[in-house]
Amino acid sequence: MRRGYASALATWPAPRLERHARRLRRDLREARRAAHRRDAAPAVGVSPALRAIAACESGGDPRAIGGGGAFRGKYQFTYATWAAVGGSGDPAAAPEAEQDRRAAALYATAGAGQWPVCGR
Repeated sequence: MRRGYASALATWPAPRLERHARRLRRDLREARRAAHRRDAAPAVGVSPALRAIAACESGGDPRAIGGGGAFRGKYQFTYATWAAVGGSGDPAAAPEAEQDRRAAALYATAGAGQWPVCGR
């Protein structure tokens, strides 16, 4: 909160405070909607081959975990493969765009064979 904001609000009449609160609630709703639209937007620049692999591996879910926890994220990376393409930490916790970039790098260097079932 900005300095002096609370003390300024204390001097406002009730109708002005109510208008201000409505405006803040509206702005918060709009920000949440925008964030949801951004998260739901399809990845731009992802090749059809990678989209098909992601759909097969995880249903396109960037938070997916399979194989008893061994395979993680949209492309079901192992920790070792994730690290080999420059990732750090948990692939399933990485932003979807990062998963897309790292999968594209893996696909470019090693081909679809890195996904033995879904890469066929």
